[in-house]
Amino acid sequence: MTRLSEHQSAIESEGFQVIPWNNMSARSINPVREAKALAEVFAAYRRFRPDIVHHIALKPAMYGGLACVGWGCIPSVQTIAGLGYLFTNPRSSLHWLRWMTIALLWFVQRVGRTKTIFQNPDDREFFVKLGIVNSKNAVLIKSSGVNVNSFIPLPEPTGVPVILLASRMLWDKGVREFVEAAKELRRQGIPVRFALAGRVDRESERGVSEEQLLDWDRYKIVEWWGYTQDIRLFLSRSNIICLPSYYREGVPKFLLEAAACGRAIITTNAPGCRETVRNGENGFLVPPKDIASLTQAIRVLVEDPELRTNMAKKSREIVVKLFSEDLVISQTLSVYRDLLNGRWPSADWTPSDGHTEILAGM
Repeated sequence: MTRLSEHQSAIESEGFQVIPWNNMSARSINPVREAKALAEVFAAYRRFRPDIVHHIALKPAMYGGLACVGWGCIPSVQTIAGLGYLFTNPRSSLHWLRWMTIALLWFVQRVGRTKTIFQNPDDREFFVKLGIVNSKNAVLIKSSGVNVNSFIPLPEPTGVPVILLASRMLWDKGVREFVEAAKELRRQGIPVRFALAGRVDRESERGVSEEQLLDWDRYKIVEWWGYTQDIRLFLSRSNIICLPSYYREGVPKFLLEAAACGRAIITTNAPGCRETVRNGENGFLVPPKDIASLTQAIRVLVEDPELRTNMAKKSREIVVKLFSEDLVISQTLSVYRDLLNGRWPSADWTPSDGHTEILAGM
């Protein structure tokens, strides 16, 4: 069940029935629309009476959790893939929404039969300390995983080193700091290229406008590569990966895919991001919003290709050991089995051909 998009046909081609969630909007706070969105979930759960439901992200966890309680405590799993803008923005106008979210999640956790999956220990500790989630029902599964059979080591391109930041184009992803680092290294005379890639988020007030991205590209400050459905294309054109985010990520998928492809990584010592890097081994962790530290870390890797090579190998090792898709799916199925008292098949997850199966989500 999801808001329908260009991915509908791809999901249906795997044999799944897709239920439209027409009124779903991650950023909407319109009470009429939100009531309709909640009613859609209640109607769907009444129709299907699922054995277990897996909710992805905060709003589905709230609305789906309420529906599970309403229809006889259907067992449910909630995945909190980062806290995002709602919990990091200091604006007072959002305080009421933040506390309403906390209250609803607390109610779902206390009344329903549920477990909550967190992608990093900081988010898990935050929810447990606030009393939203009981520690025995708070499960840590680091990331949504990466297919290490599809994302394989790629040789570095030759020529002037390329630094890539790929994400939704939000200021909170560290775009401003990335651009300032590019300007500083140019002033220092360091031969290096900087590139931004990802979707332009026109709905978010924290979005970087397409006009701004095109201006940077036009004046050769940073290159704007746009969006691709296959990030491996952009990774193959890059030497170093950078995500100076302070967004309260879960665990950024981009960093895991880059690590699986054998790239040194520079990111922030912030929740979610720091899970992907062992400082000095497969990349560098820098303080959030610290342009000087970011610039210096980039310069070190630009000027030391041997260090990049060693870090690239370590990145691959870390992903295979800790973040492979197969490991994450196996851990998730274990949560299902616990909630269903063993009624879920007990065999470990063993993919037949390296193919990903999406088990559930909203």
